[in-house]
Amino acid sequence: MMPTEHIYYVYFMQSTSRRALYIGMTSNLHRRVYQHKTKEFRGFTFDYDSVRLVYWESYDDVHKAIGREKQLKRWRREKKLWLIARTNPQFRDLSADWYGKEVIRAWGT
Repeated sequence: MMPTEHIYYVYFMQSTSRRALYIGMTSNLHRRVYQHKTKEFRGFTFDYDSVRLVYWESYDDVHKAIGREKQLKRWRREKKLWLIARTNPQFRDLSADWYGKEVIRAWGT
């Protein structure tokens, strides 16, 4: 029996006002982004309307992902914005076409 391969994601969610950035880690990026967008849980992203996925990285080791999340959270805002801009200069919502139209209408995006 082969071991199950896992992928872990470190990601940035940006508020609709583009002022707030949230950094998180998950093993299921699609599900976690959906939870942010539908405001399933109260907390930072709920309070700041952080529903736009603007950056993500993937790792095959949970410890590397956790370490990277902690590293990014220590960075100054300017450096975080620089990292996002390297791959997503327009700060587009990278998950904009992941879900059905009924969900998108509910988000107002």
